[in-house]
Amino acid sequence: MKRHHITTALAVLTGATVLFFGLNFLLNPDGAPAGFGIAPWPKGNADGYFVVKGIRDIAVAFTVFLLLALGQRRTLGWVVLIDAIIPLGDMLTVVTHGGTFTTALSVHVSAAAVVVLTAVMLLTEGSTRTTQQPQLTPSS
Repeated sequence: MKRHHITTALAVLTGATVLFFGLNFLLNPDGAPAGFGIAPWPKGNADGYFVVKGIRDIAVAFTVFLLLALGQRRTLGWVVLIDAIIPLGDMLTVVTHGGTFTTALSVHVSAAAVVVLTAVMLLTEGSTRTTQQPQLTPSS
């Protein structure tokens, strides 16, 4: 499998995963926080937090898919690298709001690692391609 295909698969996985998380927070606000690593709070009007998180994740996913569809792979690499801040921020949220360190590492730091790997592969993708020089043959 070519590196280009692996990088594309990782980019699609990045977008699909964050899309799933966003939809999960919108459609499953009672169950989604447990997977995130925090207690299912808040309640009442404060549960609008879940809508905010869901919309944020869906917007990130659509950005990934749009740049991939437009063939803007280098720009996508930079966007994905910047987006690595999100799971790191989520990790801090889990640790500082009653979640376990194990969940913070296993869910959010591992996600950040995959996102950074994807970004690095996208950003260095062009540097691995070799351009073929035309072969000169002696004339007879």
